[in-house]
Amino acid sequence: MNVASDPKIAPQSGPLSAEDNQAEALAAHGGVLTVDLDAIVANWRKLEKNAVPAECAAVIKANAYGCGTEPVARALNKAGCKTFFVANLDEARAARSAVPDAALYVLGGYFQNTGEHYARINCRPVIGDLNELAEWDVFCRRTGWSGSTAIQIDTGMNRLGLTLQEAQAIIPRINAGDHGITLVMSHLVSAEQLNSPINARQLGLFRSIASEFTGVPASLANSSGIFLGGTFLFDLVRPGAALYGVNPTPEADNPMQPVVDLNARIVKIRNVERGETVGYGGTWTARRPTRLAIIAVGYADGYFRAASANDGTRGAEVVVAGKRCPVAGRVSMDLIAIDITDLPANAVRRGQMATLLGEGITVDELAHHFGTIGYEVLTSLGARYARVYKGGNAEAPAEQPAAASPAERPAPTTPPAQPGSPPPLPT
Repeated sequence: MNVASDPKIAPQSGPLSAEDNQAEALAAHGGVLTVDLDAIVANWRKLEKNAVPAECAAVIKANAYGCGTEPVARALNKAGCKTFFVANLDEARAARSAVPDAALYVLGGYFQNTGEHYARINCRPVIGDLNELAEWDVFCRRTGWSGSTAIQIDTGMNRLGLTLQEAQAIIPRINAGDHGITLVMSHLVSAEQLNSPINARQLGLFRSIASEFTGVPASLANSSGIFLGGTFLFDLVRPGAALYGVNPTPEADNPMQPVVDLNARIVKIRNVERGETVGYGGTWTARRPTRLAIIAVGYADGYFRAASANDGTRGAEVVVAGKRCPVAGRVSMDLIAIDITDLPANAVRRGQMATLLGEGITVDELAHHFGTIGYEVLTSLGARYARVYKGGNAEAPAEQPAAASPAERPAPTTPPAQPGSPPPLPT
């Protein structure tokens, strides 16, 4: 199994084992974040199967939810994923370097004077405002660029997106043809709540307006929306968090494989007497002679202060020597203390690794202790970890060649720009 580590770590003459890679990474980092690319691919394939006959895209915004834009995009593209969504142009550049031929949508929309940046990497803005659409049209007319775009319609989220009335106003454009719109989409408010009445309301509104975008593929379902039933699938689904192991069906067992392991180094083992306090504020008091393991991770690394323990509240747990052990005291910027009193005296030593995520501690469990959701846990995992990748060698099935979208525009008269080169724009 080939493993690729953080690019800041010096390359070796040949592939490293996971163990060697982790040991080398720890020479410069207190913690190691291991991303299982095969698990991400397996999760995508499961979602793809659930979404049939819709196309299954992948949302890789926020550095692929903290897992790494380029390695994740590359692995999913090899597995057969042809469409990706990011949040902004900077993320689009990173994605395009990994997936040069994929359809790439930018969810943050279009801003005036950014057209050339879209053209250079041949990506598509998701437009949710009539002013944006007008500015995009001006750019395309001025330059001759024949790139495409998506239209987002608001059906209840009240963030981005055209109103239903604004969407109706551009139907004549759709009927006229050569409109350059390759996707019409909306976003579910409460897809993770199976019985939320807003799901049916949004479905009805979106189905009605999307049906007037004749010949344009439609997309409504996010990760959780895929599990709401076939009527929510339309032509394309856009899973994000579920790809990375977050439970898309919190009212039931998690159908996704875990993706991320987080391990950090024990930098000190110390004994405290009964009655002594631990950490800032002295909020946790030892009720017996206590042995502590001090771990080189803190809230600066995305391990939230909310996971702290005090005399009245139990905090998060960490796996040390195969056993769950509780946090003792407040999580600080760079360190946490773990109560290892119940472990055998020879089970733990300085320099040993402890598991903060993995070995049964899930993203969703950690989110519960952090007082948040799995999305925030993953996207908060800090830059101070060494990142180690395993897997990701799946190949797209030979019998499934890339196919053009049903609403793909005719090819431009000049070839699309290659990533990193100037756009083929006339002056």
